[in-house]
Amino acid sequence: MSVSSEINIDWRCNATWKQSAVNTSWCLLGCSIGDIGTIYYFQINAIPWSTFSIMLLAMFNGILTSIILETFILLKQMQFIDALKTACGMSLISMISMELAMNLVDFLLTGGARVDLFVIPFMLIAGFITPWPYNYWRLKKKGIGCCG
Repeated sequence: MSVSSEINIDWRCNATWKQSAVNTSWCLLGCSIGDIGTIYYFQINAIPWSTFSIMLLAMFNGILTSIILETFILLKQMQFIDALKTACGMSLISMISMELAMNLVDFLLTGGARVDLFVIPFMLIAGFITPWPYNYWRLKKKGIGCCG
């Protein structure tokens, strides 16, 4: 595939946007369980770690729970080892950007490593919107999306 054909992706394909939204939503669910769960655990137990350390652990746990969730979902289609390999092969760029966006919003609105009910919707919106175009692009680049 030439560089020009990779750059000239059709960004108007509704089916690919829908599929990338579904993929992004599953990733967001997995990431948010680990991320928000970790922050909340540290918050309610008043564990005296630095904000930066808690947020790094939350990001790691978010990626880990996303891989676990994806593996579980894929078990309906394939054997465990294949499901785990597929889940681990998901785009780390997408997951890391999602985690960074969620934690940046948390930091900007609460000072970081703090879960308040008002901030969760903003974290989830940022976590969804940030990797969504990349996930669309990835589907198109791999030839999975419609509109050739």
